[in-house]
This record gives sequence, C-alpha cells and structure tokens, in this order.
Amino acid sequence: MRIFGYFVLAALLVSCNSKKEEPTVSVVKSPDMEIYTPSEMANHMNYMYEYNEALKSRILKGDTIGDYPVDFEILYSAELTDPTDRDDFFELFSNHFIERQKEIFDEESEIPVKDRYNSAINLCISCHNTTCIGPIPRIKKLLIQ
Repeated sequence: MRIFGYFVLAALLVSCNSKKEEPTVSVVKSPDMEIYTPSEMANHMNYMYEYNEALKSRILKGDTIGDYPVDFEILYSAELTDPTDRDDFFELFSNHFIERQKEIFDEESEIPVKDRYNSAINLCISCHNTTCIGPIPRIKKLLIQ
C-alpha cells in the first residue's frame, strides 16, 4: 500500500510540473490577400464628412455653428490614395472647397447658412464626379433639403 501511495504522489508531482503546450497559431500569407490601409486623404475625407454631418445637424437645429475648422486645410497636403490624382484640377477644387467651407462660418454673409453649407457640399460632389466617384451617394446625404 505504501508503494501505491508513493506512486500516486510521484504521479501528482509530475503532472503538476509538466508544462501545458500552448496552441500554435499559424498565419498563412497569401500574395493575393492584402489588408486595406486607408490613405491619409481617405482618413481626412472621413473626418470632413463626420464634421459636416454634425454641422448639418447644428444648422438644422438652429444652434451656433462655431468656428471654421482649420484642420480642414490638411486637404492641401494629405497623402492621396493615388498620388497622380493631385493635379491642377484637384488643387483648383481644393481651393474652392476651402473657400466655400470658410464662407459657411461668415456671420456677416447675407446668404442663408443653409445655402452656404449646401454650396460647399455640392463642391465636394462636383470634385468627386471627376475622380473617386464612389462616395458621391454618401456625400449627397449631407445636403440640407
């Protein structure tokens, strides 16, 4: 009986000291699969969309709209998804968009804020009609009817 007790004790000690094997995770890399990483411009466009969505809500509620968001001007330098898209046309529309966006915040303007806002959003749509047309349906949702 004593031998059996030693055997059980030895088995317990061995089982407590043995390491459990961690499951291994294998990652299969395929040349056909790439993870999409948005460009700086794509991220900036999403930021501008969200900002204008909140601005639209403030305009509709009649709330104060605050100040022009200076960080919109990253538009001039943000890295594009396709660098060849930064051409004279892009520069022209960028300049016009920033001007229109600033006009929204011009408290002395006689043009209703809704019209100034829609003018800026329509400029987005016009630019996207020539390059990167995918987001146009989303951008149209920003317009104030």
